[in-house]
Amino acid sequence: MAKPKTEFAINQKVVYPSQGVGTVTDVFKKEFKGEMVYYYKIYIPVSEMTVMVPVMNSHLLGIRAIVSKEEAQKAIDMIADNFEPATSDWKLRYQINLELLKKGTVQDITQIVRSLYYRSKVKELPIQERKLYENAKTLLKDELSEAMGISPEEVEALFHAKLEPLGLKVDKKVSSVLDDDADEFDDEDDEDVKFSGRDDSDDEDDEADDEE
Repeated sequence: MAKPKTEFAINQKVVYPSQGVGTVTDVFKKEFKGEMVYYYKIYIPVSEMTVMVPVMNSHLLGIRAIVSKEEAQKAIDMIADNFEPATSDWKLRYQINLELLKKGTVQDITQIVRSLYYRSKVKELPIQERKLYENAKTLLKDELSEAMGISPEEVEALFHAKLEPLGLKVDKKVSSVLDDDADEFDDEDDEDVKFSGRDDSDDEDDEADDEE
């Protein structure tokens, strides 16, 4: 097959939703079910994994370029915006945020960080939500660090400058009114959600085959 037009170049930084910032290290072709298919090879340092993604399916997986410096600053500013507090039903809240994490836009990830930070000031987050919050914060911090040309530690300091005033607005005295989930921590260990990297090449190959 002819080489397709590729959106990403070798050595370009990209975002792989739910996995993190990675670098395109190669664009190559290999045989798959009797046909030659082009792939991106992407190295993701936060999990020290390399994934192979069919070029024709990269958009379906949500893989995208790093945001601009201007978009990164908008994400930082968004953290301090007023917003509607999330539901007190932690399981519903978790599913909503998990879907945002999978979509993986910088606005989605910022929304997760903001809402779960706020929630943590009302009541301690369940284990799964704490994992999701920390993962979202790492994803956002790493991308904005690349976009703004500053260290992850400097980005985190910008987060805190925006989040801390938000936390001060939370009246902990009303937490008992806001929280009506008697089972908030029940069954939270039933499914241990893992955000560590994995090689999705098999699933992605199947998607490539479906597309063909």
